[in-house]
Amino acid sequence: MLKAVLELFRNNQDDKPQQHTVKLATAALLSEIIRADRQADPRELQAYKTLLNEQFSLSDDELSTLMEEGQSSAEEAVDLVQFTQVINQKYNNNEKQDILTDLWKVAYADENIAPIEEHIIRRIADLLYIPHSQFIKSKLSVTENHAE
Repeated sequence: MLKAVLELFRNNQDDKPQQHTVKLATAALLSEIIRADRQADPRELQAYKTLLNEQFSLSDDELSTLMEEGQSSAEEAVDLVQFTQVINQKYNNNEKQDILTDLWKVAYADENIAPIEEHIIRRIADLLYIPHSQFIKSKLSVTENHAE
């Protein structure tokens, strides 16, 4: 499966050989939030799909493959560092903030943020060197916008 993902992205983005790693890392982090409370709500899965598509503009096949590989990578991962390290190397602060916001969107897609989801997002924010104030602002922007 991993070979299929790597080949898919290598064929489509020869001028950006590292881009697939950022895509896979982002997909794995988002998938980690879905897995956190051990209840994969259909709304969270839809948010996962929508956010990956918005961020990376993928074909249906690419999106499906990335989603599957992101979920698989999250399940097999020992820690989150392997994913956040890739993002820290390639993304600036604004791009990392966008990922944080997407994490909140996935967590809040079912209109409830489980304590374990918040804990994992906090860990990811720390690993991405995002200040606590931005962590809170991002959470509030997602929950308040959704409530309106």
